[in-house]
Amino acid sequence: MPMYQPSSRREVDSSQVLDLETAVKDGVLGGGGGGVITTAAFASDKLDLKIMIEELESMDVPTVFICPISLEPMHDPVTLCTGQTYERSNILKWFSLGHCTCPTTMQELWDDSVTPNKTLQQLIYSWFSQKYLAMKKRSEDVQGRVKEILENLKKIKGQARVQALKELRQVVQAHGSAKKTVVENGGIGLISSLLGPFTTHAVGSEVIGVLVSLNLNLNSKSDLLQPAKMSLIVDILNEGSIETKINCTRLIGMLMEGTDFASENIASLSLLVGLLRLVKDKKHPNGVLVGLSLLETICSHESVRSSFVNVGAVPQLVELIPGLTNECLELVLHVLELLSSTPEGRLALKDCPNTIPNIVKLLMKASENCTQLALSILWAICKFAPEECASLAVDAGVAAKLLLVIQSGCNPMLKQRSAELLKLCSLNYTTTIFISKCKLTRTIQ
Repeated sequence: MPMYQPSSRREVDSSQVLDLETAVKDGVLGGGGGGVITTAAFASDKLDLKIMIEELESMDVPTVFICPISLEPMHDPVTLCTGQTYERSNILKWFSLGHCTCPTTMQELWDDSVTPNKTLQQLIYSWFSQKYLAMKKRSEDVQGRVKEILENLKKIKGQARVQALKELRQVVQAHGSAKKTVVENGGIGLISSLLGPFTTHAVGSEVIGVLVSLNLNLNSKSDLLQPAKMSLIVDILNEGSIETKINCTRLIGMLMEGTDFASENIASLSLLVGLLRLVKDKKHPNGVLVGLSLLETICSHESVRSSFVNVGAVPQLVELIPGLTNECLELVLHVLELLSSTPEGRLALKDCPNTIPNIVKLLMKASENCTQLALSILWAICKFAPEECASLAVDAGVAAKLLLVIQSGCNPMLKQRSAELLKLCSLNYTTTIFISKCKLTRTIQ
């Protein structure tokens, strides 16, 4: 049977095609879902449907409005003889590819006409119009409230100031338009000015909660990086709730991005100690990732590493290793690798009894990046104290692990570093295989 080739596609005019049962089931008709559909919806000054759909893209749209081909809301729905409705451009493209079937049912078409679904089109327009206008109304209300709070913050003090900041924080976190309003009305400078030597932690916590949700420019960052303000932020980090600690950590991370700062002003001992407490807090594991991320950023500055080692960071980070996720493991290993670049760091790693056992276990376990970082750390401390560390590494099973790396499909550089570490541990390839087989035999027995 020859392929069906529609030659001149007919278009039936103004047919009222709509699956009303589906529309009612989806809550589109009645109850305020779609509203009354009138011809006024298609007036010359009507809202642009495409713009409304774009701005409401995150909203759940009734399935009856979705084109089965593109899975996007329809602008110009047309219905086939099978009763299935599609976006006009999508179904015409389907036909242009030589198809003579309905994409949804795969039925062969007995009529080549496409029927504009005016009822559904009006329903779509009415639904999106109501949602769009409601959104705009809420946005205007939010913007007005933000301006009102900003004005009040210039006058009020004490608990009233705390409550106003709390409301502003909640509004900013919930509405993108609120963030824009704060920025456009000089809110960042106003809010930042509330941080000072006499600021209470209650006010400071709410200020930080607002600032961490905003896009700060370089001038705003420079203002917040002033020693007095940084000192307050660090104090709040050490003494606040877990939510406040995380907000402080994120804010400091934001301030360090794209700015030239004196690392000694940022990486105070108090900050380093506060971050260590955050990542060690087993009651609130949600602070581990953000804390380790900031520690990694801080330790990228060489001048800070010795201070970090001196506050006892190395053994505390080593003890964290067994319970971390892969993402956190890479961060903590990178921090330890950075610290191993200093004599103090290598000594601390060597003196920590769990360093070598915990690091050896990570070889070929979590990820290739973790393996690379673990090899780098082992190399640094074994080279620093070969006689002491090499034997500890062998006892921890490093021979078998290094053999796995060499025989795997890892990066050639990792294989080379593994071979070098074998030599550093006074082992050769043959000896390593022998040791591995002995360990395997003992395990089986």
